[in-house]
Amino acid sequence: MEFTNLQDNKIPILVVPFPAQGHLNTLLHFSLLLSSHGLPVHFASSSIHNHQARHRLRGWTSASLHNITFHDIPIPSLPPSTPNPNSTHNFPSHLVPIWEFVIHHLRSPLSSLLHSLSSSSPLILIHDPLMSFVSDEAASIPSIHTFNFQCVPANFILSYLYESTSKTWSDNHILFSPSPLDGTVPEEVITFSKKHYYETPCEGMLFNTSLAIEEPFIDLLAKQDDFVGKKIFAVGPVSPLAASVDHKSGPRHPCLEWLDKQPPKSVVYVAFGSSTTIPVEQIEQIALGLEKSKQRFIWVVRDADRGDVSQEAEPEKVKSLLLLDFEKRVEGMGMVVRGWAPQLDVLAHGSTAAFMSHCGWNSCMEGMSMGVAMLTWPIHSEQPRNALLITEYLKVGVMVREWEKRDEVLKWEKVDEAIQKVMVDEEGLEIRRRAKELGEKIRDSIEGGSSYQQLLAFINYISGFK
Repeated sequence: MEFTNLQDNKIPILVVPFPAQGHLNTLLHFSLLLSSHGLPVHFASSSIHNHQARHRLRGWTSASLHNITFHDIPIPSLPPSTPNPNSTHNFPSHLVPIWEFVIHHLRSPLSSLLHSLSSSSPLILIHDPLMSFVSDEAASIPSIHTFNFQCVPANFILSYLYESTSKTWSDNHILFSPSPLDGTVPEEVITFSKKHYYETPCEGMLFNTSLAIEEPFIDLLAKQDDFVGKKIFAVGPVSPLAASVDHKSGPRHPCLEWLDKQPPKSVVYVAFGSSTTIPVEQIEQIALGLEKSKQRFIWVVRDADRGDVSQEAEPEKVKSLLLLDFEKRVEGMGMVVRGWAPQLDVLAHGSTAAFMSHCGWNSCMEGMSMGVAMLTWPIHSEQPRNALLITEYLKVGVMVREWEKRDEVLKWEKVDEAIQKVMVDEEGLEIRRRAKELGEKIRDSIEGGSSYQQLLAFINYISGFK
C-alpha cells in the first residue's frame, strides 16, 4: 500500500524504523511531523510492521497518513513467538528471533529502495540505530545524507558511554550521577544489539527529547568524542500534545467514556507497555494495591506483543478469572482494559492525574508532556535509568519498585503506598505541581520553543542539500 503526496522540488526523506512498537511509533510520529511541514517522507518496513504502526497510531487524523509514502515490504510469515511470563528476566526475548528474521528479509529491498530514491536527487536517510546496516549501505552512495534517530534519552546514551569507558560525570551543574545498573537486558539481547547497533557514518542525531527535560545532558553529550562535529537535534516530544478527534477512526474507546465521568485529576492510569508480560502472582498484588488505595484508576492488562500483533492472544484463564473477580470488587472505582488502549488520549484527558508506568521512553515523554505525575516501575533496558531521571533528577514521580528488587513479587502494600504518596500525601501535591510545571515547559518547547526551533533547524539544514 502506498499513499503518495510528494512535492517534486523538495529533497525526499527515507525513514527506516526498528520493527518494535516503541520504535515504530516514535519514528512514525516524527515522519508525520516532517510531512506536516510539506516534506516528502517515505516510511519503509515490513508490511506487517507498517500495518502495526498505522493501526496503533494515536493523535493524528487518518488523512494525515496520506501525506506519507509507505513502503510495505512483503516478507514471509513470521515464526511463532509467545511471551513467557515466568522468564528469569523481564525482557521480551521471544521477539529477538523475530527481529533477526525481519532484518534479514529487509536488507535487500531496503538496499534497492536506497538506490532508487537517490538516483535522481539527494536523499535524507533517517534510521533507528538498531538498523545500522542501512547506514552501511547508504555510505557507498554519495548523494545520501544520513542521520540516526535515538528512541532513548540523551541521559541514557551518556550513562552508557561513561560506563563503557569508566569515565565520571565532569560537569558539576549536573547533580545526577546514577551508578551502573545490572541486569537490564539478558545476554542474548546484548549479543543482538552489538550485532545490529554499531558506529556508522552519520551527519547528525535526532532525539525524542526536549531541552526542557535534558538540556544539561544534551550539552554534555555534544562534548563527547563520538559526537563532536555532529549535529544534535532535540525535537521531542514527537507525539502530538493533544489527542485529535477523528471520526473516521471509529467510536471512542470505552475507557475514555469512563474518564469523562470522573472528577478532574482523580484517576491513576496503570500500563506497562507493549513489551512486558506481568506474571499472575504480580497481577494479583497490583490488583490488591489498587483496590486498597481507594483511588480511581484505569489499568491496562495485556501480554507483551507477539511478532505479529494482529494475532494477539486472549489472557490465560487464571488471569481472566482473577480479573473478573477483581472488576466486581472495584466496580465504579476503576476500570480494567484488556488489550490495546489509547494511551495518548488517556494521558491527555483532564481526569488523569498520575501514570504508573514501566518507563519506556515513549511513555515517559507522553506522561511528562501531559503534566501527569509518574509512578515508576522499570522492567528492562533503559527503563531503570528513565525511572531515576524522573524520580531523582526531575522529581516528578515516585519509585514503585526499586530496580534492586526486580526479581521479587512486589507486595500490594508497596503499590498502595506509592499511589497514596502521589495522590493523597502532602509530598504528592509538590510532585504533581512539579509535573504540571514540567508539562507546561515541554509543551512550550514544541509550541514555538526549543523543540520547534530545533525541528526547523533540522529542516533548514537538510534543505541545503538540494
